[in-house]
Amino acid sequence: MPAKGYLSKKQKEKLQRALKQEEHPDIRERILLLLLLNDGKTQVEIADFIGCSYQKVSYWCIHGDPNNLESLKDERMKGNGRKVTDEYLKMLLEVIEQSPTELGYEFARWTSQRLADYLALKTGIELSGSQVRRILAKKNTFTFGQNIA
Repeated sequence: MPAKGYLSKKQKEKLQRALKQEEHPDIRERILLLLLLNDGKTQVEIADFIGCSYQKVSYWCIHGDPNNLESLKDERMKGNGRKVTDEYLKMLLEVIEQSPTELGYEFARWTSQRLADYLALKTGIELSGSQVRRILAKKNTFTFGQNIA
């Protein structure tokens, strides 16, 4: 376990700046525990102070690199790659304004799944109907009873 004052002045300043600027609460917590460790607090004291488990503190004291703030991120923070491009979104918003019959379909109303299938053919980006519905709801363009079933 590192001794009190194990961080260089430059490392400590970098962590202090990151603590103020970081938006993600888990990253701030991990930065704080490295700074507390540098102040000579034991892992048990840090766990009590922050209100987390001793195992969590122990893990991040070993795996957290003060020179690399990326090391404080875990796999869950990376998330899924974003599939929807700006072009996809633009096309989606244009397509919902058109009747499916204008595009050669026999049905008169779009469903979210039909939209997803149509856009998959045009863009190669495959989404589920529920994903398309969430995108439209987020853009405030989707209301039930609109041109989409």
